[in-house]
Amino acid sequence: MNSDHQIVDSLQKEQTISLEDFRFLLETQDKELIEYLAACARKTTTAIYDNHVYIRGLIEFTNICKNDCFYCGIRKSNANAQRYRLTKDNILACCKTGYALGFRTFVLQGGEDAYFTDTLVCDIVSSIKKQHPDCAITLSIGEKTRESYQKYFNAGADRYLLRHETASEAHYQLLHPAELSFKNRMRCLRDLKDIGYQTGCGFMVGSPHQTLETLYEDIQFIQQFHPEMVGIGPFIPHKDTPFAEKSAGTLEQTLRLLSIIRLVHPHVLLPATTALGTIHPQGREMGILHGANVVMPNLSPTQVREKYMLYNNKISTGVESAERLDDLKHRMESIGYQVVVMRGDYK
Repeated sequence: MNSDHQIVDSLQKEQTISLEDFRFLLETQDKELIEYLAACARKTTTAIYDNHVYIRGLIEFTNICKNDCFYCGIRKSNANAQRYRLTKDNILACCKTGYALGFRTFVLQGGEDAYFTDTLVCDIVSSIKKQHPDCAITLSIGEKTRESYQKYFNAGADRYLLRHETASEAHYQLLHPAELSFKNRMRCLRDLKDIGYQTGCGFMVGSPHQTLETLYEDIQFIQQFHPEMVGIGPFIPHKDTPFAEKSAGTLEQTLRLLSIIRLVHPHVLLPATTALGTIHPQGREMGILHGANVVMPNLSPTQVREKYMLYNNKISTGVESAERLDDLKHRMESIGYQVVVMRGDYK
């Protein structure tokens, strides 16, 4: 056996990796080893989740945000963004359409928009639950107080996505304005898990000022925090942000990191993200073949999809859209996977 394969075997067995081995796996050009890493990640995924790919219906319900994160296209300072917010009726209509298509999880994602008070969020969540009691609701609406998170949970929210962005405090401050703090982001994640949410964190691959060491801190954080979900995708710059001229993250590094995350945290729900599909036409399939097991087609009304532009050239009407679900199913079948109609909870 190739001696380098022992690094992957050890990672699979111990569910931990040294900085030295991590560096080696991210930098190696050995095609056989890279494929072996992906194969081990696939084997680990299918042992727990079979060949099932879980779908989530993504509803991007507001692109209004009070924050000014340096990487984000819907940041407060972007005067070129065409702002919108969906009504409760709009959101319920998206869920009704999605349910008929076979979605059993709805992801409500939006900027930190003060219009959506706790009362309104709770009303929307409980209304979706009333109409679709067999469905899971995931919220992805940023940093809130513990009290707010508890209210959403009591109203029926099951999961919460909040990317940690980076596990390095110094790096965090290089990506965000001074009023956003690493300590508060970590407090939010701890509160969510403590309340009982299936909690998701994550980061951008190749974000400005990221180093191999900060990436290793991300892997260590995932091991320690043990989230139910991890969302990673390549950093893609947006033309109207301070990072407009920065280089994008790569497909190769994102895929290797998906495999490594699968092996350090075998049970994690791991999406092949829209950003992956944006940088390569087969990005989603590649993600699944490297250990991912979730895809999130877009259920938002078609007229607003292009306005939720977090980064340049974000895809919104192709196979990642809910209307093209049959296409997505065929694409997953072509690589030996099956899109399933179920909530797809963490096992």
